Amino acid sequence: MKIKVGIVDDHQLFLRSLSLMLNSSRNYKVVIEATNGQHLKDKIYAIPELPDIMLIDVSMPVMDGQSTAAWMNRDFPSIKLVALSMNDKDIFVINMIKAGCCAYLLKDISPKDFETALDDVSTKGFHNSDVCNARRLMKYEEGVVKLTENEKKFLQYACTDMTYKEIANLMFLSERTIDGYRASIFQKLNVETRVGMAMEAVRRELVRI
Repeated sequence: MKIKVGIVDDHQLFLRSLSLMLNSSRNYKVVIEATNGQHLKDKIYAIPELPDIMLIDVSMPVMDGQSTAAWMNRDFPSIKLVALSMNDKDIFVINMIKAGCCAYLLKDISPKDFETALDDVSTKGFHNSDVCNARRLMKYEEGVVKLTENEKKFLQYACTDMTYKEIANLMFLSERTIDGYRASIFQKLNVETRVGMAMEAVRRELVRI
């Protein structure tokens, strides 16, 4: 019996090509296609059989890969989730794994390696690729800056033109407390100035400008 696969990807040429390749294989068949997470939500409850594996594009409009994976992991926990992307940045890999994916594959993977990865996911429940190996993920996690919720709020405000006094008033905190947040974040980001803090926060994608 063939293993059932679903694909959600906003690039329709890639979606159709991947679907044709899988349907022509001996072990797999595609049971659902969608162009983004919301489209998948609209279709999945109407299909006669659920996929065993769902291939999820990381970057999609309307509902992106991370949100789609998190929803599927919650509502369809038996389906194995595999992330697909052209981007191998650590933050994307980590976010998709945290959202419930058991593999992260780059779209330029060879057809042979792609089928091997799906075989691993089907039989073992996961696939370790070069982009998603334990050593790399551990190294990334070690470099992650851990901020409290108030420090995150302060950092977002600090990357604007507001004064520290204005930030203190907005957060209903004393200026001394705000100074404490500033000093703590300076230390965590290894910076010495507000400009340096803002630049490092943007580089690490801790804030959105």
